[in-house]
Amino acid sequence: MVKIYNKLVRDNIPDIIAADGKACKTHVLSETAYKSALNSKLNEELKEYQEEHDLHELADVQEIINAIVVANGLTLEQFDAMREEKRKTNGGFEKRIFLESVDDHK
Repeated sequence: MVKIYNKLVRDNIPDIIAADGKACKTHVLSETAYKSALNSKLNEELKEYQEEHDLHELADVQEIINAIVVANGLTLEQFDAMREEKRKTNGGFEKRIFLESVDDHK
């Protein structure tokens, strides 16, 4: 029986499938298709994390984020610098502030 997946998988998955005595069909994505598949994979893994609250799923999300960064031409160091600059400007989330409303008419 053939099970259809049609999704981006980690690099070692075809080898793991073969080691289990199964055959799989794969192909290498174009750059455009790869970026699209990364976005789909991010949604998939984020949903799994939100449902299970399993930090292993969050590690998958981080791996996909890293791949998206590199696929868009940045190094992880450059991306981390972007993150740090935003943190310096807007802060982090340590204070657990929940914004309820803003009244723009003082």
